[in-house]
Amino acid sequence: MVTKTVDVQEAQTNLKELLSLALKGIEVVLTEGGIPLVRLAPIASPTKQRTAGLHAGSIGTSDDFDEPLPDEFWTGNL
Repeated sequence: MVTKTVDVQEAQTNLKELLSLALKGIEVVLTEGGIPLVRLAPIASPTKQRTAGLHAGSIGTSDDFDEPLPDEFWTGNL
């Protein structure tokens, strides 16, 4: 991966260019005094739409799921 390191002062004047580079997959690291501060990276969008119900029945809860917890749970004496 190609990395471009830019000082914060320079980044302020070239932000649009740096955003364009990051969107193309070039890692942009902003530094101050030679110390890396942040990395510009595009937000990944989901590659496909999620479909509800694909794994129906694979997760379950116990019959007492919504019952109050015993006092021993709250006092730490289980």
